[in-house]
Amino acid sequence: MGVLLGLLATVPASGAATVEEAHRVGMSDGVTLRATVKGEAPLTRRPTIVEFTPYGRFGGTGADVPGFNRLTVEIRGTGDSDGVFDALGPRTQQDVEETLRWACGQPWSDGKLGLYGFSASAITVYNSLHRRLPCVGAAVLGSGTHELYRDLLVPGGISNLVPGAGVIAGIGIPALAQGLDRLLRNPLSAVTTIVGLAGAGITELTRPHLDDWWRERGMRGNANAFPILMLDGFFDVESRGAFQAFQELRGTGARLVVGGGHDQPPAGTDAGRAQRADWYRHFLRGQDNGVERRPKVELLLADGDRQAYVGGRFVRHDATDWPVPGTRWSTLRLDAAPSGSGPLIGDGSLGLGAPRRTGSQAYAALPSILTATDPPNAAVLGGVGDAVTGALPVLRDMNLHEQLGRSYTTPPLREDVLAAGPAALKVRLGTSSPGSGIWAVISDVSPDGVAHAMAAGRLNTNYPEVDPDRSLRDPRTGTVVQPYGRFDRPSPATQGRERDYQVEFWPIGNRFRAGHRIRLTVVGASLGSPLSPPGIHTLDVGASSLQFPALPGSDLSHALGGPRTPADAAPGAGAASARPRIRVQASPRRLRVGRSVRLRVRVRSTTTACRGRVRVRVLGRRVRTDRRGRASLRVRPRRAGRASVVVGATGCRTGRATLRVRR
Repeated sequence: MGVLLGLLATVPASGAATVEEAHRVGMSDGVTLRATVKGEAPLTRRPTIVEFTPYGRFGGTGADVPGFNRLTVEIRGTGDSDGVFDALGPRTQQDVEETLRWACGQPWSDGKLGLYGFSASAITVYNSLHRRLPCVGAAVLGSGTHELYRDLLVPGGISNLVPGAGVIAGIGIPALAQGLDRLLRNPLSAVTTIVGLAGAGITELTRPHLDDWWRERGMRGNANAFPILMLDGFFDVESRGAFQAFQELRGTGARLVVGGGHDQPPAGTDAGRAQRADWYRHFLRGQDNGVERRPKVELLLADGDRQAYVGGRFVRHDATDWPVPGTRWSTLRLDAAPSGSGPLIGDGSLGLGAPRRTGSQAYAALPSILTATDPPNAAVLGGVGDAVTGALPVLRDMNLHEQLGRSYTTPPLREDVLAAGPAALKVRLGTSSPGSGIWAVISDVSPDGVAHAMAAGRLNTNYPEVDPDRSLRDPRTGTVVQPYGRFDRPSPATQGRERDYQVEFWPIGNRFRAGHRIRLTVVGASLGSPLSPPGIHTLDVGASSLQFPALPGSDLSHALGGPRTPADAAPGAGAASARPRIRVQASPRRLRVGRSVRLRVRVRSTTTACRGRVRVRVLGRRVRTDRRGRASLRVRPRRAGRASVVVGATGCRTGRATLRVRR
């Protein structure tokens, strides 16, 4: 149900007159949301791009495309929408489905909807994909999270307060600005808005562990088949999310473009705007503009320095998948022997061979300045932050902060190395302060000795466990290169006792030039995570190593003075593209709306390449299989069209069986 509130006509600078309609859209629980539709005058039936925003009436993040209408929906409990803000949880996800159904039947809609989102509005869509979203033909999502806990607010089990506080402020200020309208319309709704925002603000502090509340605010499968264009940046504050979502959704036509998000696109590029418009024109209007023939993965890599990247110096690399097929992870071992190029205090070496000197090394895990050691949070500060650190390089470069930790540096590279992919640090460590953070930084060290942070990994010492089934492994060796930490059950460290940890680095994307060095630094947690207590960490050098990714065509072994690695010395290195597909059978394949039927599913083959638990979803529902890969369940389809049985497992491509549902 929707109520028309008013009309507004405008003539922008372009000369094309536009008109807006404000509506109140009723949800099934009686709450009404404010929605504003905008389009070229007169407002007629057109494909409509929909965005769900928590940032109020003017919080749309800019997806206007000529010839399309634009609908901005204010999420419940934000802006001028009633209800309690549930931090993009189950009730908001249901609102998404109900609002799309309403929009599909409006006189200004031709029944073809596109979704758009950036950051919070993208998270809203990712969180809602397990629901059947009616009339949607395509989506474009910038940044966003695959799991809100891991990808933004508590990465590595360490509270990330800077972006969390920024989000709450960004939601609260527009809500206050629209407070008078709310009071005049529905005085009681002001109370629920305050309660919802206050509750969301303290949730991060009161829920440090990954529980069901957090799981409900992550992607829980996909019940839809529309293609998604994902826009991201290697330095984005939500960088991990799009990479993970692409791996789950590539079977439905997803594309990944890594060229800037919160972290600013390089000068001379458009952050994917042109491709975004082409995406909608192709999938919602049927225009043959070549967008489907573009590479599935497009990467803009840094070239040694994030600020130089923003200034327009980058390296382009296209691929067919992520991680890039043929990526070779090398084990770089920590060495207590000084490199001679590191900081005066805590200098060590990093290399492919056995360490020359081992033993335990201690360092003080004191808070570090985020502009140097925390690339995602530094990048989100934008031009203002870059202006400050440009004037005061000591705030940006790693050299000062390395004095407080331990650094391990390679010899100068003999040739360029393109690095793109997740990285992982395996470290044996003891701490005097349980709950303190392990904070690791990979830097590009230029010939003049200046170290620029390119990627960061973080882990709370209370969480040493890893889920082996969901961790990404090198297809050549089986070594974990992207650990999937267990944050649901803390295991506090015992003071003075060392144990093994696996620290995940968010994807790195950089060209390490010949003459440059690769440096790993362990320091105290960033000031962007002030709840991580300081302590003294003791690191066992001989039991610690870094898994470092190099793209096809780059040879890290040769770059470090070793023999050239033969191209055929990596069986399965191309497994990222040549992974076997899981075979799945479902019976019956033809169903009827409203008729209950027992559906039988069988996973026919997983091969030895598929590792860990097989994950099965039937019509969006997660289903358990027996030891023979079989499942049986009753289903009652609610809509005509196509439905899917989707099967996934680590190391294999997703398998899919399509069901046809008739009336």
